[in-house]
Amino acid sequence: MPPRTSRFLRPGLVLAACALGAGCASVDNATRPIANAITPYKVEVVQGNFVSSEQVELLKPGMSRQQVRELLGTPLLTSVFHADRWDYVFTLRRQGVEPQRRKLTVFFKGEGLEHFEGDSMPSEADFVASIGSKRALGKVPVLEATEDQLKRNSKPAAPEAAPAPAPEPPLPASYPPLETTGR
Repeated sequence: MPPRTSRFLRPGLVLAACALGAGCASVDNATRPIANAITPYKVEVVQGNFVSSEQVELLKPGMSRQQVRELLGTPLLTSVFHADRWDYVFTLRRQGVEPQRRKLTVFFKGEGLEHFEGDSMPSEADFVASIGSKRALGKVPVLEATEDQLKRNSKPAAPEAAPAPAPEPPLPASYPPLETTGR
């Protein structure tokens, strides 16, 4: 290119870039209400060990570490510096709902459970209801059958059974050897 053309081309490209940038800002302001109305799907995040109130009720002082582990599961947090303390932490994050966090700390003395403390835990039924779907999926069908439906769908009576087969002969008292002994 001749030097004169490149001298005018650079400022022209800079002006074109500035015009595009200014245009994008006005387009952004026009599309903002649409972008706010359309939100991406956010995954519900469940982290940690869920401990129900039924499990906490079964904890008794003096239980061994193995019994506590079988009841509550492997603790989320254990520390080399606090070997006699296990922490069970549970967090649930859902879109549009304040994050739920529950914590239970179990203390041991030697190999036996000394005491435990923490938040009040929901029952299993309460927890399942809290993570259930927000919308009803329609009318729940009635799961009862009338007498007429039972009669229509019942199997016909089986014909009389054939006579019992003759008993099998008794097994022998000893069996022949598996290998031959003559070599």
